[in-house]
Formats: sequence, C-alpha cells, structure tokens
Amino acid sequence: MFKRIIKNSIFVRHTAFVPAYKAPVQEDFDKLREFLIKNKQLLILTGAGISTESGIPDYRSEEVGLYARSNHKPIQYQEFVKYPRVRQRYWARNFVGWPRFSAVKPNATHHVIRDLEKIGKVSSVVTQNVDRLHHKAGSENVIELHGTGYIVKCLNCPYEIDRFKLQDILMKNNPGMKSSFDMIRPDGDVELSKEQVENFRTPLCPECEGPLKPDIVFFGDNVPKQRVEQVRNEVSCSDAVFVLGSSLTVYSSYRIILQAKEEGKEVAILNIGPTRADDLADLKVSTKCGDILVDICKTII
Repeated sequence: MFKRIIKNSIFVRHTAFVPAYKAPVQEDFDKLREFLIKNKQLLILTGAGISTESGIPDYRSEEVGLYARSNHKPIQYQEFVKYPRVRQRYWARNFVGWPRFSAVKPNATHHVIRDLEKIGKVSSVVTQNVDRLHHKAGSENVIELHGTGYIVKCLNCPYEIDRFKLQDILMKNNPGMKSSFDMIRPDGDVELSKEQVENFRTPLCPECEGPLKPDIVFFGDNVPKQRVEQVRNEVSCSDAVFVLGSSLTVYSSYRIILQAKEEGKEVAILNIGPTRADDLADLKVSTKCGDILVDICKTII
C-alpha cells in the first residue's frame, strides 16, 4: 500500500524551487511499480526537475523556474564565444556561485536511481544536468548529455582544468570580490552588480591565452557527435526509457524518446507538468519524483 496517498489530490509544494504539484495517488504508485518490475534494463533520462529537490532551480517551471523569477535568459554559445564582456559577466557570476553550487547534495531521487543500478535494473543514466549529483550519489554509468560544470576547457587548444582548481586561481586574481547569493541558476550562475562584473578578471588559458569555457553545452551549441552516438547505443541496449524530471523541451533529449518509440520500447515519464513527449509516452505520472520513487523502490529492492 502506498503510504503517501492524499485522497483529494491536493496540490502541494515542499521546497522553494519545486513547482506546485498534485500529490501521487495509489494508481500512480501501482502503474510505476509495474513498469519498473516488468522492464529489466532501464535507461533513465533525468532533467533539472530532479535537482530542484536539492535546491537548484530549473528554467521553465511555472512560478518558481528562473524564467518566471527573473528576466535573465541562459547564456548563448555564440555570444560567449564572440564577446569578451559576455565571458567576463558569465565567469564573475559563476565564480561567486561556485562554492554554493558545488556544495549541493544529491536528494532521494538520485539515491533511488543508484539503488536501482545496484540491483541491475538500470543499464545507464543519461542526464541533462551539469551538477554531477548522480556522481555524488554513487551512480556509475552516467552520460552527461549537456556536459558538466566541473570541468573547464580552452576553446583554442586541448588545455582543460578541474573547476575547483580554477576557483583557486580566480580567487587569487580577484581578491576583492564579495559574494552575493541572490539566486543560483542551473549552471551555477548568480547575480552581481555592474561594478563587480566590470572589475572581474576573466580567466584565460595558461597555455595559449585563449578563452576558457565550462564543459557545458550552452544554448545554441550542439551535443558532441560521439556523445550522441553513445546515447543512441545505450537506448538500443535498454528495454525501456524512464524519464525523471524533464519537460523534454530541447531536441537533444526529445530525440531519445523518438528513438525509443521507433525501436518499440516502452517509455514512462515522471514529471511535474506537461512534457513534449506526453503523446508518445506509454505511462505519464505528474508528481514530484521523490514523493513516489522512494516508496516504490522499497517494494522491489
């Protein structure tokens, strides 16, 4: 029996960055449990919705997403590459936000995914998130579809550096910077004054003095072909696809669902609110991941 059923389907919210959602009911529990039991090798596709439960806001959630809470839009790849001032503003905010962003811990959903891996239920985890929370939870076969904020690379040469090491360099080069944690964005960005941004010393490659960029697929950029092929292979090797916390708005994630359906695989979606693939899904449950997955997994692990 599902212990967290709320008979009247009350809409609830537990954290600042989780949008209002309908509490799960017994039917949701039963259908998801059946899906997990029936399929032996799951590809789990995760989005920003699972990280909101750890305190990292997503972009699109109604009322609480960053599109709703601020007038800022995500960094565009071409603007970052072309304009030094765009890079300066990005790195200044990223520098201030990094200690808090990198300290975020995985939540119950990340740990449940790891537990399902341990019993052989999960063949791979494909995440759209750049926060490394799956790694922190102990997951092993993780493909970071949109890269990671924990590695920084030069745009002009093969140089790369660990983000923590770069933070030490940035600290030495910008001793007067003061933190201003108004809001973390999904990439670790925060808000700073115009003066703080203009005085910030942007990092450069020590090998060629080229611009440095986090190993993240910014908006307007493309997922590397090798990674796309790796994901395609994982989809083909799986029995089914389980989407957690993603609206599947961007094509890089949506095409995973298209491939799965082309190959005749079952697709289940657990996400607050509608997704781009609702009409393709075999099962859709609209509620918070952590409110139902933990109890389901207790019955099958």
